[in-house]
Amino acid sequence: MSSPSMMIRVEATVHGLVQGVFFRQFTLREAQRLNVVGWVANLMDGTVRVVAEGEESVLRGLLDLLHQGPPAAQVERVTVDWSAGTGEFIDFRVRYL
Repeated sequence: MSSPSMMIRVEATVHGLVQGVFFRQFTLREAQRLNVVGWVANLMDGTVRVVAEGEESVLRGLLDLLHQGPPAAQVERVTVDWSAGTGEFIDFRVRYL
């Protein structure tokens, strides 16, 4: 992993048919493959929330994957906020809110 000063943070909310279609497991697998840290969770409103930290180019790759989702997903849109990395995560996990 890069030094914390090289890391940035992306917070994304994925809208559409994204729960009950293995979206969290898809995100977990891809985030681990890309070596980013953070979490993914289903929200009560039917969206999926992703908070990830890593290098910008890698996070942009993760966002591209979130726009596609797993085969059964129907992603309508992804809202994104960027900020400085915090270094608070040591791995990527599924979070249950």
